[in-house]
Formats: sequence, C-alpha cells, structure tokens
Amino acid sequence: MRTITVKNIPDDLYERLKRSAAENRRSINSQVIVCIEQAVQGRKRESVEVFLGRAREMRRKTLGHPCTDEEFSRMKAVGRP
Repeated sequence: MRTITVKNIPDDLYERLKRSAAENRRSINSQVIVCIEQAVQGRKRESVEVFLGRAREMRRKTLGHPCTDEEFSRMKAVGRP
C-alpha cells in the first residue's frame, strides 16, 4: 500500500475531520481514506438511454401542467427579497 502526506490542513478542516472520524468510529486516517474514495468515485455516470428515459418520464408526468416562462419566473421569485 502507498503512503501520502497531506500538509497545511486548516485547523477547522482538521477538527471537522476528527469529529467525523469519531462519529463514524474510525481513525482519522481511515476517515481520510473514506473521504478520498467518495471524492474519487463521484457519481456513477448513467447511460444516455437511462438519462433520456428519466427525462421522458418527467416530461410525461408534467405534460398536463404547462407553465410559461413568465409564470415560472414569477413563482421562482415568490418569497425572495
């Protein structure tokens, strides 16, 4: 297995990492490995067919509820300062 050294970790980041490790009953080293794995894995890419299928399903569900750009903008602005 390889070893890496991380330098200049901000104190607040280290404290959050330490707290997260304790909450998950891990060492800080193990917590860092989990964080790196999650960051490197990222979201799994879905196929174009799956993406288009989800888009078509959403379009089908909203077909009976048309909304103009003006209505959309007005609804978006409700409650905003």
